[in-house]
Amino acid sequence: MSFEFIKEVISPSELLKAYPLPQKDVIRKKERDREIKDIIMGKSNKFLVIIGPCSADNEDAVCDYISRLAKVQDKVKDKLVLVPRVYTNKPRTTGEGYKGIVHQPDPEKEPDLQEGLIAMRKMHLRAIAESGLTAADEMLYPENWPYVEDVLSYVAVGARSVENQQHRLTVSGMDIPAGMKNPTSGDLSVMLNSVVAAQKSHTFLYRKWEVKTSGNPLAHTILRGAVNKHGQSIPNYHYEDLCRLLHMYEERNLMNPAAIIDANHANSDKKYWEQPRIIKEVLHSRKISPDIEKLVKGVMIESYIESGNQDVSGHVYGKSITDPCLGWEESEKLIYYIAEHV
Repeated sequence: MSFEFIKEVISPSELLKAYPLPQKDVIRKKERDREIKDIIMGKSNKFLVIIGPCSADNEDAVCDYISRLAKVQDKVKDKLVLVPRVYTNKPRTTGEGYKGIVHQPDPEKEPDLQEGLIAMRKMHLRAIAESGLTAADEMLYPENWPYVEDVLSYVAVGARSVENQQHRLTVSGMDIPAGMKNPTSGDLSVMLNSVVAAQKSHTFLYRKWEVKTSGNPLAHTILRGAVNKHGQSIPNYHYEDLCRLLHMYEERNLMNPAAIIDANHANSDKKYWEQPRIIKEVLHSRKISPDIEKLVKGVMIESYIESGNQDVSGHVYGKSITDPCLGWEESEKLIYYIAEHV
């Protein structure tokens, strides 16, 4: 009943030195960051579409997907900013199963965290180099932030992490938008409390240092649906849900009120094919209410090259080995639909 210290892994400074972000991509990221921040802050009328695989499990397939996304971005650039999901850490409800590329660079082999950190960074760098798009990742482990802080343009804090103090305080030191999901219980006040905390300055211990953060005014909410005591999914993307969230934002007088709607997870009951229908309803709600239009800044979609999912041992190229995803053909059509209706 103790820790076994296997090996000391590479430090963030060592990893960034070994695999630096090229200067041309530093410039690309700066421009992307500005575009995304302007949307969250209400300075831009463009709409965010955070889209990609449930888990970034294969570098070739993920980069292939993002390169396809980049071609679509060129066509919708006047209306949308596409942010690819490159999720390299996966929360597991029971602690079992594939935990992401950081744990297992090869999903069929034993965990190797040292190689996983390298694989995570190399995939992000390759995606930017080949597509020009900077990505979103889930901040499952706050201590991993320094390994990717120079390459990410968006961070999500998941439903199981949103109440955690270290997650909230770490977000308060970030300079990019961070979406705080509602917890699985569906309690919107918990999610908003997390935003309040993330927008404030804090002093705390982080990676052996006493640090002080400035607060992150770009922290905002993500509605992902809830699960009741019977394990049944309860959606929270309907018009009434958005009105309730808007009212709760107004009560707290937070900076930059903003919400992203996650079309999968409990909102779709993981029925991935429902995502287009859900997004169409959200876009309709924005059309009929100027206040909701200002609040809802984007949507989140789980999408990959092939629809559905497969077992970890499956070898279908571009098919999820975690939650099922919308296929590329349907995803492309959905992006064009969103561009026409925002």
